[in-house]
Amino acid sequence: MSPFSCLQETPHWIALYKPAGIGIHSEDGEPGFVAQAAEQLGAGLWPVHRLDKVTSGILLLAKDKTTAAELSRQFAERKVQKWYLARSARKPSKKQGWIKGDMLKARNGSWKLARSLENPAITRFISEAAAPSGRLYLLKPLTGKTHQLRVAMKSLGAPIDGDTRYGGDVAERTFLHAYALSFEDQGQMTELLCPPADEGWPALPDAWQAPAWVLG
Repeated sequence: MSPFSCLQETPHWIALYKPAGIGIHSEDGEPGFVAQAAEQLGAGLWPVHRLDKVTSGILLLAKDKTTAAELSRQFAERKVQKWYLARSARKPSKKQGWIKGDMLKARNGSWKLARSLENPAITRFISEAAAPSGRLYLLKPLTGKTHQLRVAMKSLGAPIDGDTRYGGDVAERTFLHAYALSFEDQGQMTELLCPPADEGWPALPDAWQAPAWVLG
């Protein structure tokens, strides 16, 4: 899939596939994904949510300020449902359930999960054995904390493959992927689905083709 592959487009927004390894914002004079996409598409684009540099998958961008404000509101009010995929070679402490805890700053820009629940990061997940080894995870964050899913996976004892910041096994990339989004557009619910495009991902279970049914 090319860097600016369009997943779906309307007059008000566009959903693009973001590869792993590129930040959405420009840094140190280097144009980020949004700036590069806007130049290639010849249109102004407004990001309404974020993806880590290491994360691939769906990035939703507004084409005008009114749509940007509306979609940003839905994300801020947690009305947008999100599902991610992750791969880990490690054995988790549990195979499905909830991961909850306050996010505390650690060293060098990292975070850690505390046992306290004052303003917790909340994630629901299930996992399946992946061939030839390890496990594949379907994750649904109910909050939007920085590095939430990466820290959640580490807390399970199963850091994401390639996520060396959080102790994951060395791999060709960090195996975290923004897989699906569900949000309201013009009074109608819209669902976007984006299977991983690069190599190294195990085959997805058939049931995961409808993530809302698996982790609603």
